[in-house]
Amino acid sequence: MATWHEYLINEGRPPEWPYPIRFGQEQEIDTDVLVIGGGIAGCWAAISAARQGVRVALLEKGDVSRSGSGGPGCDHWCNAPANPLSRVDPDEWALRMADHPYSNGIGLQIQCREDYDTLLEMEQMGGKIRDTEDEYVGAEGRDDETKFMISPRYGVSPSYAPDPHIGEPGFNPPEKRNNVVIRVWGSTFKPLLKKECKRLGVQIFDRVMGTSLLNENGVQGARVVGATGLNSRTGEFLIFRAKAVILAASGAGSMWLMSMEHGGYSNMHSRNDSGDGTAMAWKAGASLTMMERTGTIGIATGLKHKWYTGAGDASYENVPIVDAKGRRLPYPIQGWEDAGAMSPTAETTEKIHEAILNGEYELPFYGDFPAMSEVERRTTWNLMLGEESTTKILVNTMKDGGFDLGRDQLLSYKFIEGQSLPQWRDAGYGGGLLVDWNLKTTVDGLYAAGTQTFSPEDHSYCAATGRYAGRKAAAYIKEVGEGQISRDQIEKEKNRIFAPTKRTGGIEWKELHNGLTRAMQYFVSEFKTERLLKMGLEEIERIEAEAVPQLFALDPHKLMRSIEDLSMIEYAKIIIHAMLARKASSAALGLKRIDYPEMDPPEWDKYLTLKLVNDQIQFGELPQRFWGDMKQQYEAHNKDYTGVYTPNK
Repeated sequence: MATWHEYLINEGRPPEWPYPIRFGQEQEIDTDVLVIGGGIAGCWAAISAARQGVRVALLEKGDVSRSGSGGPGCDHWCNAPANPLSRVDPDEWALRMADHPYSNGIGLQIQCREDYDTLLEMEQMGGKIRDTEDEYVGAEGRDDETKFMISPRYGVSPSYAPDPHIGEPGFNPPEKRNNVVIRVWGSTFKPLLKKECKRLGVQIFDRVMGTSLLNENGVQGARVVGATGLNSRTGEFLIFRAKAVILAASGAGSMWLMSMEHGGYSNMHSRNDSGDGTAMAWKAGASLTMMERTGTIGIATGLKHKWYTGAGDASYENVPIVDAKGRRLPYPIQGWEDAGAMSPTAETTEKIHEAILNGEYELPFYGDFPAMSEVERRTTWNLMLGEESTTKILVNTMKDGGFDLGRDQLLSYKFIEGQSLPQWRDAGYGGGLLVDWNLKTTVDGLYAAGTQTFSPEDHSYCAATGRYAGRKAAAYIKEVGEGQISRDQIEKEKNRIFAPTKRTGGIEWKELHNGLTRAMQYFVSEFKTERLLKMGLEEIERIEAEAVPQLFALDPHKLMRSIEDLSMIEYAKIIIHAMLARKASSAALGLKRIDYPEMDPPEWDKYLTLKLVNDQIQFGELPQRFWGDMKQQYEAHNKDYTGVYTPNK
């Protein structure tokens, strides 16, 4: 296969667009439940709703069989305290996980109660969740009766609040492990989810980007009764009429980083994550919260390796780390006796830095695979790294290069490439849609699941909340009638979407994206002041006023990328408004305001909410743990649910 460069040299011209271009041609679809986003949460929502006997349509920007951040795979099924090997009560574990600032107690309770049921359902579809071929007999954490592969990632403390004794000998022996995390063959999951959607009669619209939500009679904040979409292959405009819509289009986009040609797009999440769902919900009048929360990009930038590339964290759980002369590091994750944290504490990191400077350790560091037993090497390399979407390519590349687990050590990039630059930030740290115990947003008819919700968790959280939202939306539509769609609202959206196709020159999507990232890097970086934030807002509004009218797209794919830019511009403005509203610094939210330096003052111990009312921003607030008694609320809203775990079990 020729490279793009070789193709242009040989052919002398770019290829013809391989699909018929039908910019603006309309297609109308009627359904009961519309799911926007075909990642893990979206697939589960569609399957769950379809099993309730209602008509379901599923929109996905890519191809559902492998789309989304979890499409290529996952290696851990976290927070499954209802599994038979668990040593903790699901309700107590949910409380424990929610006992940190700005968590999502609603989503965590759903995850802890239902994600083991979800995993068993995945197995029924054909997903591999056990060592059925006895490939890893003898591996630590393998249960011979169930053939589950238990992970020690969580010890006696949740990962968000590491126990001060982590790293001490004997911290996490087998009798202390809570057994709430199961290692899985996650690369088998996504194709099976698409297959199940098809079996259940879900209408799947691959390569269709959701662009807007339709309110009843076109009134912002009124019931959501449909949505619009763009086919990124043909340019067709799709109009969906639905009694309920589930947003599962993920959260933030790359608003601080744009480096496509230089370093390639290397991010923890899918390139398609551009904040579309959040921007759509915002314009429809739904409440958002935690939008002021950001953090430095830790997982690759195109110019930086992953924070867990080269052993030491996450999927490398039990790989020992040694220096250039083979000396063992005092690292939190060192074999099974003290596993329980995904990265070293700040104190341990500082000790290692000091030891490097005084010559006690010599760079570079290595993951010492040869020091491990043969079965543990295979378990880590083939199951953990081979099934995780962000490390599978590393494993395949190393295999092709002749890497020998029993002979070779794996170079760790920790401590030799420096820290993340503060201007390279990520908004994917918790901002999202405010939901209730039915996962309904503040707008009637609109539900949210997965990373579309505020303060989401991981793969299994997306699966469990997607499954839950589908069930709730299906019940809702049986109680309501058809809604009235506004043709004026459709026409306005259509004009917005296809404006770039009316031009043949000007600014393309990459230039617009780059301009946005520069504004965010300069004015919404590590430190914030009211002046800087307002300058950032002014700059983005200037880009919107001067550059967006010059945006042009000559094919449907570039049009899709252009509309993503518009979503990110909207998302960036929301972030800045939220940061301006919180007049305090917060360690939990990653917010440092020089003009309000006090960190987490008691009077600001609350969620800030914001929404559009008649296109004007309206702010609100909610107390921490506003969701009430988690066990009681869950059971009150799920009286008819029957799963593996029940309170009386």
